[in-house]
Amino acid sequence: MRAGDEATVRVREATVRRVDFGGVALFDDLGGTLEAMVRGRVMGKRKALGNAVVVGDRVTLEWEAERAAIDAVAPRRSAFSRRASGERVEEQVVAANLDLVVIVASLHRPDFKHGLVDRVLAQALGAGLPALLALNKTDLGNAEETAALLADYQPAGVQGIPTCGITGLGVDALREACRGRRALFVGHSGVGKSTLLDHLAPGHDLVTGDVNDHTGKGRHTTSAAVLLRPEPDLEFIDTPGVRAFGLWGIDADNLAGHYPEIAPHLGECRFADCRHDREPGCGLHAALERGDIPARRWESFLRLRAELLAEQQARPRYGGR
Repeated sequence: MRAGDEATVRVREATVRRVDFGGVALFDDLGGTLEAMVRGRVMGKRKALGNAVVVGDRVTLEWEAERAAIDAVAPRRSAFSRRASGERVEEQVVAANLDLVVIVASLHRPDFKHGLVDRVLAQALGAGLPALLALNKTDLGNAEETAALLADYQPAGVQGIPTCGITGLGVDALREACRGRRALFVGHSGVGKSTLLDHLAPGHDLVTGDVNDHTGKGRHTTSAAVLLRPEPDLEFIDTPGVRAFGLWGIDADNLAGHYPEIAPHLGECRFADCRHDREPGCGLHAALERGDIPARRWESFLRLRAELLAEQQARPRYGGR
């Protein structure tokens, strides 16, 4: 569909499906696709896209000759962010107007990483978004191992779906869990995220990669976030595989509030300034002993809190948003 066609000229609003250096790709409201430039006033003083326009944004278009230009971005009803890579402490908005975050993690090859999963879960909670854990490559382990990992996240209210991109196990359940919701897919490189999305959105030619035999780490296959619409009521946003995930707006002091199975017990400590370490009468330790907080989630929380504390001490001005 060309920008000069009569039907296209009538399009005034669209949804961002991909952002590249050369422009923005969009779904128009007539069921077609088009590309657009971005006006300088939308980009702001830095004259760079940055967080001004991201995948999932609703935008208003105007026309310059035969080319569409994004003239405004509608307020976002939700957004999922992370800390941008690099030395500067900056926010990176990954995608906007979401309804669900799907964390894809592999049982093995590469081995399940609690650290990344728990970071993404905390970030999703901070954004007010429900999260789902798709535990992939379950064919590389046994049923007991899979059940134990998913059980760790049940007290946090996280739905877990065992999947296998090779056999198609769990794909139908995952599709139905996402139906009617715009779902952001996040995961380490090599966990099989693109393979699962090949099942969920067939024909979109997502590139898949192998795990490096020497490092056990996956190779990046997706180069930028992209919105897929395989069916009218299905929307998936594929994102590049991550090696590390920096939290945004979450620090060591408020981290516990981003663990749903830990947060309810924060007011049960004997001392108001309890650090949940070795203090007597700690409500969190009591919940841990009762089994209300899974041991592996607690250990992951302690490691992440220590990392955040070290970051705060190294960067005294770090304050998230």
